Amino acid sequence: MRRSPLVLLGAQLLLDALTVLAALVLAYKLRFDADIFSVYDPPKLETYGLMLGTTLVTMLVAFHMSGLYHLGRGSSRIDEFYKLTASVSMGVIGSLALNSVILGDKFLYSRLILVFAWIFCVVFTSVQRVLFGVVVSTLRRRGLGVQRVLVVGMGDAARTILERMAARPDLGYRVLGAIEPPRLTEERTVWDVPVLGGVDDIVAVARRERADELIVAMPGATPAELMDIVGHGQDANISIRLYPDIVQLMIEPEVNVGVLGGIPMYNVRDVGLRGFNRVLKRAFDIVFSAAVLTLLSPLMLIIAAIVKFDSPGPVFFIQERVGLDGKLIHVIKFRTMRTDAGQQPGWTVPGDPRRTRSGAWLRRFSLDELPQFINVLLGEMSVVGPRPEQVHYVQQFSLTIPRYMRRHREKAGITGWAQVNGLRGDTSIEERTRYDLDYIERWSLLFDLKIIVRTVVQMLRGTAY
Repeated sequence: MRRSPLVLLGAQLLLDALTVLAALVLAYKLRFDADIFSVYDPPKLETYGLMLGTTLVTMLVAFHMSGLYHLGRGSSRIDEFYKLTASVSMGVIGSLALNSVILGDKFLYSRLILVFAWIFCVVFTSVQRVLFGVVVSTLRRRGLGVQRVLVVGMGDAARTILERMAARPDLGYRVLGAIEPPRLTEERTVWDVPVLGGVDDIVAVARRERADELIVAMPGATPAELMDIVGHGQDANISIRLYPDIVQLMIEPEVNVGVLGGIPMYNVRDVGLRGFNRVLKRAFDIVFSAAVLTLLSPLMLIIAAIVKFDSPGPVFFIQERVGLDGKLIHVIKFRTMRTDAGQQPGWTVPGDPRRTRSGAWLRRFSLDELPQFINVLLGEMSVVGPRPEQVHYVQQFSLTIPRYMRRHREKAGITGWAQVNGLRGDTSIEERTRYDLDYIERWSLLFDLKIIVRTVVQMLRGTAY
C-alpha cells in the first residue's frame, strides 16, 4: 500500500512525458509535413531531436516546480488546469532559453511550432490527466491504493470527516478507527468506527494498523495538546493533518504570518476585493451577465412560457433579500413554487411539495436563477459571491453566528464558493459562513472562473432541488 503513491507518481510522470512528446512531434509534423503553411527551411533532424529532448525535460521540470506531481486526493481539476497552462508556458519559454544556450547558431525555430506545441501540450496533457484521474478513482473505489487513516477526536468535526470520506470513496481513504483525545471538548457523538486507544497509544496503534495518515479533529484543543499529538504522529512516521483549527486560524481571526527583519509577525489579512480588484470584478460582471442574457434570451423566453402555462400565477418570483452592506435588494427568479407557498415558510428540501411541475425541473438544473443576471447587470448582485438570504434569516443568524454579517461586505452572488461545495438549502449556516469569508479574503478573477465552471458542471448534473 505504501508503495502505491510512488507507482502512481511514476505512471503520471511517464504519461506526461509521452503526452508532451506526442504534442511536440505533432507540432513539428503539422508545421513542416503539412503543405498548408508558407515554405520554411526546417532544422536538421538531429538538431530538432536535441531540441525535442531539451524541451521535454524543461516541460517536466516546470510541471514539478508548479506542484503538478503532488498527487492530492480530491484536488480541483480546474486548479490543475490553471497550473498546467502556466507550467506549459514556463516550459516553452525555458526551452527557448536553454536551447539557444546549448545550440547557439544552430538554434532555428518556427513561431508556428511554438504556438502549436503550446496548444497541443495544454490540450493533450489536460485530457490525459483527466483520464488518468478517472482510472485512479476507479482503482481507489475497488480498494487499491487506499490511504489508511486514524482520526483523533470524538465530536462533530471528526464525524464530518467520516461522512465526507464515506461519501467520496473515489478519494481512497479507509478509516481504521478513532483515537480518543486527552479531553472531550464537545459532546461525544455516535460512532461506527472502533476507538483504538488514546493519544499515548498513537505510535503503537499506527504501527499495528499500518496507518498512513493521522487526522486531528479537535476544536478547542490547546496548543500543548496539539503539539503532543503531532509529536506522537511524527514518532509514528505518518502524515499529519489538522482540522478544523487550521481553517479557523485562516478565516476567523483573519491573520497571517509575515516576517519583519527575520522576526515572525502576525498581520491582519487584507480583503481581496478592494481597489482595482473591485473595478475588475464589476467589469467582469457586466460583460458576463450581458453575454448570458443575450445568448440565453431564447431559452429564457421558452422557460417563461412554460412557467406561465404550467400553473396560475406570475412568471417571475421577486423576493426581498439582504445584499451589500446589509441593504435590501429585490432578487428576480422564475417562479417554481405554487402561489400559496409563501404561507409555508422554510428551506427547500428534496421532493418539496410546494414546487410546481415545471418548478421541480427548473430547480433541479438551477435554471430558475437565470433572471438574476438582470440583478447583476443593474449592479445589485455579482455573478459570484455569498448567496443573499431573506431578511428574517439574516436577523436570526447575525445574533447566533459570529462574523456572519461580514459576508455582507461584498455583493451577493448568483453562485458562490459555499454552494459549489454542496452547502445550499438546509445545510450548516456556520460552514456556509466559513466558505463565504474564505471567498471574500481569497478573491481573484481565476477563483471566480473556477466557481463558475464548477457551477456549470453541477447544473448539467442536475444536483440541485
